[in-house]
Amino acid sequence: MVERADFVFLLSRTGLTWGNLSSHMSRLEDAGYIEVKKEIKDKRPHTMLSLTEKGRVAFEAYRQNLLQLLGDRQGEQQNSDI
Repeated sequence: MVERADFVFLLSRTGLTWGNLSSHMSRLEDAGYIEVKKEIKDKRPHTMLSLTEKGRVAFEAYRQNLLQLLGDRQGEQQNSDI
């Protein structure tokens, strides 16, 4: 798992627009899921994002729920084949 990432990296990886990613970032920061550090690097703004402990716990819960849902769906499909 990536410990932190900069805004431009996330733009390229997610395919989101600048505005969409900024909006998501603000909501995640407000919820306490990420920490945002803004600085000037080589005379340019540079934004780094990192997951907080609360964010890690929430992400892991989301991941487990999604895996359970997908597992349940696979079971439904297998049962419908019988």
